[in-house]
Amino acid sequence: MDLESIAEELYGLAPEDFIDARSQHAAAARKAGDRELASKIGALRRPALSAWASNLLVRAQPDAVAGLLRLGEGLREAHRELDREQLRELSSQQHRLVGVLARQARQPAAEAGHPVSEDVQREIEATLHAVLADPQAAQEWASGQLVKPLNPPVGFTAAAVSATARTAASPPPTRSGRPSGRDQQDGADSPVRSAKEQRRKAERQRKVAQARQDAESAEQQAREREEERQRAESAQEQADSRRQRHGPPPLPRR
Repeated sequence: MDLESIAEELYGLAPEDFIDARSQHAAAARKAGDRELASKIGALRRPALSAWASNLLVRAQPDAVAGLLRLGEGLREAHRELDREQLRELSSQQHRLVGVLARQARQPAAEAGHPVSEDVQREIEATLHAVLADPQAAQEWASGQLVKPLNPPVGFTAAAVSATARTAASPPPTRSGRPSGRDQQDGADSPVRSAKEQRRKAERQRKVAQARQDAESAEQQAREREEERQRAESAQEQADSRRQRHGPPPLPRR
């Protein structure tokens, strides 16, 4: 096996199984005479609980992962252009989708014997917000091989962006109160620049609209999964309750 395949296996294991499995793979590589691979395997770090739960989420819900990644692209596009209306809409979707996905990350972790505490839950949510804010963080998360939780860059919040947008919407005048020389120069080719700006704006709007649509689809799928899980849990609880009241069902007669 190569390093990529081994890492894919290791980061899908429960945290308590990571060290032993890593040691076995490293020993096998040394036995095969590949000391370089053995050293690289030994350098793989066991994930923190929140990172491990995030990895489980990535592996279990590829559609939701894709939707979150595209929502991040739309948010970053709106952030760069300081479009307040788009930011308000996308930020609202951001918080809804992050909340749903963070809650869903708890279930597979609990089933594997690691209930998620409130602190771990916050780390999962911070990781998801980082995915939306930072393309490098998004790439790390989508690999399903996180070692530690991620943190969004400082200032990438709806409030901070909105404040920046308000400032950018009203640029300060020059000391003379007249447009600067550059502004006057830009006015000479304004029809050409206006056409280019319109095309760029239309493309930005298309990207943001697609990101919004993808995020809505991912959120809907995530909510459907959550509802299915809740129905299954409710059915199991009812079945357990019936068994406790009436005992096990009678064996069929021969």
